[in-house]
Amino acid sequence: MQLGLLLAVGIGGFIGAVLRFSISNWVNTFSNSSFPFGTLSVNVLGSFVIGFLFLYFQQVNLSLYQKSLLITGLLGALTTFSTFSLDTVLLIQEELYIKAFSNIFLNVFFSIGATLLGMIIFKRIYV
Repeated sequence: MQLGLLLAVGIGGFIGAVLRFSISNWVNTFSNSSFPFGTLSVNVLGSFVIGFLFLYFQQVNLSLYQKSLLITGLLGALTTFSTFSLDTVLLIQEELYIKAFSNIFLNVFFSIGATLLGMIIFKRIYV
């Protein structure tokens, strides 16, 4: 493994993790709810961005380092399946079943929808 590639992923991961922490905390504080809106928001945002970037990368010539920094590093750290899973299990353990299943539905539905929306917006701008 190339050191430069590891550094690119690490730098992107650092930025993504700081963004996830900041955005998630801000959304949770703003919503003042027991529902994990912070995790939902970073997953939907990251899904939108990856949909947009996926098509963008097909149009521009970026290096493997740049793509790895943005996709694997930044978006990999920004979005969080593990936190989504833990949030859901904790809601189930608290017997908040409607919130738990709402969390599953909203994360899956809106994340996939956001990816598709990112692709649609890219096509409207660049195609």
